[in-house]
Amino acid sequence: MVERAVSSRIGRIMARLPYIALGASLILLVAGAQVGVPHEGWWLVALVSAATVAWLLWWTTLHPQWEQDERKMIVFFLGLAGFIYLLIWVSPLFGFFAWSGYILTTYGLKSWRRLAAGTLVAGAGAISQIGGFPSLREPEVLPVFLVVLAINIGIANLMIWLTMWTLEQTERRARMIDELAEANTKLADALRENAGLHAQLLAQAREAGVLDERQRMAGEIHDVLAQGLTGIVTQLEAADAAAARPADWRRHLDNAKGLARESLTEARRSVQALRPQPLDRAGLAEAIGELVTDWSRVQQVVAELITTGTPRVLLPEIEATLLRTAQEALANVARHAGAGRVALTLSYMEDVVTLDVRDDGAGFDPDAPRLVSESGGYGLAAMRERLARIAGSLTVESEPGAGTALSACVPAIAIGAAA
Repeated sequence: MVERAVSSRIGRIMARLPYIALGASLILLVAGAQVGVPHEGWWLVALVSAATVAWLLWWTTLHPQWEQDERKMIVFFLGLAGFIYLLIWVSPLFGFFAWSGYILTTYGLKSWRRLAAGTLVAGAGAISQIGGFPSLREPEVLPVFLVVLAINIGIANLMIWLTMWTLEQTERRARMIDELAEANTKLADALRENAGLHAQLLAQAREAGVLDERQRMAGEIHDVLAQGLTGIVTQLEAADAAAARPADWRRHLDNAKGLARESLTEARRSVQALRPQPLDRAGLAEAIGELVTDWSRVQQVVAELITTGTPRVLLPEIEATLLRTAQEALANVARHAGAGRVALTLSYMEDVVTLDVRDDGAGFDPDAPRLVSESGGYGLAAMRERLARIAGSLTVESEPGAGTALSACVPAIAIGAAA
């Protein structure tokens, strides 16, 4: 804003300079006439001076908008050049006015036309510097005139080129300022819009957090309480059926007590959003191994775990998800499969870790709508949701009478790698 104000003020001063230069030339002419400086008649001086002022007024002062029309400005400058030469013919002292033509070369003219206009003015200046048109008739003055003309043209074109370059830089800066102002306006609008979006995202994040916590609690209740209670009920029913066999009755009752204690401990840890207790005591492979051993002992079904690859400590969320997946898979086998053998494979690969669970049980149709089991559990849907939260996936292959193969795949993100 300050730069534009200064530029406008300079423009107004430059617009007045031709009138000032013409006035100064007239004063010099009057003073020079007192000491014998030759000139044409005063009536011609007044006529040409008045015509020059009228030409300037009409083309520049009274019609400033014509500056944008280069064709009109060419006509203006050709007429101005004619008046400059005419004034120098009247008196060489009007050479002081001739230099103002350099200023007006930038008024509406562009590129090479400015240089051509400067050359015209330089010729008039050279004539005035050698004493006017009468001096051109003297042969010995011609070499001097050519030297003076060359110097004038060289200096004039150099100054005009520098002026053109300066104006170009000024216009470029003005465009940059306009572009920056426009960019700042857009940025301010974007910041206001982003503030609104940020507030909206915060609200959505709070809602998503509440929903995610509800889903987590639902999954924990299913994985811990529902599975534990189902196991307890199964053991109590088995104990009731074995009432006539004291040893079996006692074993099923002890299993029910153990399941009740473990379920209570895990329920407390789930509410506090802690990792499963087995993972605090051992690594993932060992925790799943203990789970398989205990499940095989309680269910009286042959089960084994095979670990491949190099085990490494993964993020707690990933290890907890794989352990819960193993628990859910074994619970499903106990409730639905009627299997005689179960095999689990935990595979550590470069980018992923997979957990495969295979049984030789009754199997089922994976395309059938079984997202919610008959007992009220979440089943496969809960496993898929839990795996999806850590960018994992679940694949199920099964058919009636041919057993079931389940494969959970999760990213192998070790502790420290996420940072």
